[in-house]
Amino acid sequence: MDIISKIPHDFVTFILVALFSLTIGLEQRRRHINEKFEYLFGTDRTLMFIGILGYILYIVERKTMLPFLLGGAALTFFLGIAYYNKIALQKKFGLTSIIVALITYSLAPLIYLEPSWLVMLIVVTILVVVEMKENLFVFSQKFDSNEFTTLAKFIIIAGVVLPLLSHKPISDGINISPYQFWLAIVAISTISYFSYILKKFVFPSSGLILTALLGGLYSSTATTIILAKKSKAAAFNPQVVSGVILATGVMYVRLLFLAWIFNRAVAAKLLLPFSILVVIAIVIALVFLKGLKPSEAKMGIIKDKNPLEFKTALVFGFLFAFFGVLTHYVILNFGKEGVNILSLIVGVTDIDPYILSLFQNVTASISVSTIVTATIIATASNNFIKMVYAVILGNKEMKKHIVFGFTALIVVSFLIVII
Repeated sequence: MDIISKIPHDFVTFILVALFSLTIGLEQRRRHINEKFEYLFGTDRTLMFIGILGYILYIVERKTMLPFLLGGAALTFFLGIAYYNKIALQKKFGLTSIIVALITYSLAPLIYLEPSWLVMLIVVTILVVVEMKENLFVFSQKFDSNEFTTLAKFIIIAGVVLPLLSHKPISDGINISPYQFWLAIVAISTISYFSYILKKFVFPSSGLILTALLGGLYSSTATTIILAKKSKAAAFNPQVVSGVILATGVMYVRLLFLAWIFNRAVAAKLLLPFSILVVIAIVIALVFLKGLKPSEAKMGIIKDKNPLEFKTALVFGFLFAFFGVLTHYVILNFGKEGVNILSLIVGVTDIDPYILSLFQNVTASISVSTIVTATIIATASNNFIKMVYAVILGNKEMKKHIVFGFTALIVVSFLIVII
């Protein structure tokens, strides 16, 4: 350690600049090694010399950085000439190699002024992104004309609007702030957008089971309805039953994630019961899958459409506010038993707004235990309505399997509540 501490800092920095520059240069060499005719200003040695030049011009005057800036201007001029000749000779307009050279020139001040992890991250990013040219091109072909509009909407909803909202409750009687109202919209929009990205870009050709899992991340009720409808037009496939049950298992994971965001105390108490229910869902699904070959069926549960429709987000937000007020009223007039009954009733609808209103503990008189119990009851009630949907809309042969699977989840849910 004493020997290392005695090594001059400038020497260590020079070695790092040389090594990073050479590494970037070698990547450029490998990138163009198979091309028969390519006009390049240089690769490995040239980029190493560019990095060293940046180092020399930076250390001679660190305060004003004037030599470094003048050298950068001169380098840009010569790279401009190289780019002009490239266009004239080859009719190619790519600037990647020139940008990489300018970044290499900037390594010395980066290493001196910024933390080492940032410098290494920049170097690694250059190496990876340059190598990903073909992959990025294929990836970009999956984008439609509205893709970046959707991304912009998500950034506005989560990164612009949310931080501007007040944390102050709307009134003494309604303990919901504008921030809580919009945070509920952001949370659900994030999950919806994440499932949309996974389905469209990561698993575009997913099979029935994987599609059902992604569908459960988006909406287990919608997944159940779509799978049931599709099963009616085909021969009985136990994988459909497994998909429906697994989608419900993902519902518990989604709700646990939301609880962790909004109320850690509730999440801690839900962890064990929801883990039990997830395991049961997986076991039931595996029982139906036993001995079957993987299905080649492709079922579009999460359709490639805008997952951030503003009207849908507002409807969710108003439902969240409505259930918050309704829960407050029920607590004041009917107590804990009233909330449990309300959970049974709400379970036949979209339970997310109601459960999020519980997680945010919008009424001061409701305890963590009451929230946990009400959440489990609401999921059990929702499972019952999904079972009804699947029985009515699905293949006749799958009915007994669906009833078995959902009954097991419902019974265990109420046993957990009683215990």
